[in-house]
Amino acid sequence: MTRDRDIKGVVFSIVALSFFITANLAFAKWVTFEEEYTYQASEADSKLSSRVIALEQVKRLLLEKLGTYLESETEVKNFQLTKDQIVILTAGIVRAEIIDETWDGKKYFLRAKITADPKEMTNSIENLRQDRQKTKELEEARKKADEALREVEKLKKELEAAKAEKGNFGQYNEAINRLSATDWLEKGNALGIAGRHHDAMEAFARAIQLNPNDATAYVGRGAAFGFLGDHRQAIRDYDRAIQLNPNNAIAFTNRGAAFGNLGDHRRAILDYDRAIQLNPNDSMAYTNRGAAFGSLGDNWQAIRDHDRAIQLNPNNAIAFTNRGAAFANLGDHRQVIRDYDRAIQLNPNDAFTYTNRAAAFSFLGDQGQAINNYKAAARLGSKPAQEFLRSRGMDW
Repeated sequence: MTRDRDIKGVVFSIVALSFFITANLAFAKWVTFEEEYTYQASEADSKLSSRVIALEQVKRLLLEKLGTYLESETEVKNFQLTKDQIVILTAGIVRAEIIDETWDGKKYFLRAKITADPKEMTNSIENLRQDRQKTKELEEARKKADEALREVEKLKKELEAAKAEKGNFGQYNEAINRLSATDWLEKGNALGIAGRHHDAMEAFARAIQLNPNDATAYVGRGAAFGFLGDHRQAIRDYDRAIQLNPNNAIAFTNRGAAFGNLGDHRRAILDYDRAIQLNPNDSMAYTNRGAAFGSLGDNWQAIRDHDRAIQLNPNNAIAFTNRGAAFANLGDHRQVIRDYDRAIQLNPNDAFTYTNRAAAFSFLGDQGQAINNYKAAARLGSKPAQEFLRSRGMDW
């Protein structure tokens, strides 16, 4: 019997941080919405502050229009979300593109557009809906933007009423910076979803520059560094996020993932423990802790954590893949295949799971099914699977 355990048959997968939702943009059918906004500057405003306010207002108009459109889509209707909830989620997915802007010293005119694929938006909304922690963060981001805009309006009225001296404009400019920082946060989210992690890192860095005390921006930049493979820098950003907000569960989950990627699974488990303590309903934290226990050889604890992760989120494909890996280490290859079947049903484009399922079939002596799975993995770009088939003179 051929036993191809070298093709990553029992490797555990750490969730790709918990900050971004991946999207497949192939064969997209796009819709585009345009809006414009003219901001009348006050004595408190500069060209920069006028642009920040105009941009925030035109974004709100665009997100409202996109939200209305998506609310009418059948699949989104099935999610039973309010339009406000849809707007909050889409704000973390798409970016407004500026078409035209002018400044005459008194008015700032800005025209912008949003282009999106409704099918991909629906998928992303569904993924975000399942990620309670991320949804909460997007809600916080919109809340921060609302608060900053209200603060800007309040301070502007106070300055105009009091004819304040120049020294009092500092507070107004700080509110403008906070408002601008929320825009860079949302840009960072959208860029990360699009897989542009270097650009996302720079967007989060800009948010940090404008508002150095926002833990969310450090979490976002840490995630971007993680995707870029710089796990040590990611840990430094998560350290800062935790220092600013010790109750930020996602910072602990992501820092645990960074430690796991560096091979320090015991340190990772400490972070996952804390994340679960802060948010006992975080499926991702259980998934990652299960992967860490699996990497340390504690397969039964890994299974218990993945059981809990699946209970919290039955659509968590990686939890099924990882639970399958734990059962593989325990020699229960029929249960392995059941878990991989479900993982592939949830995520049919995951080459890693096809490779793992191939190894399970090989252990059971079903070489035909093993080869079929290696071929599926090879077609999805798995180099180990391609090399395995090539070594046997097989195409895929």
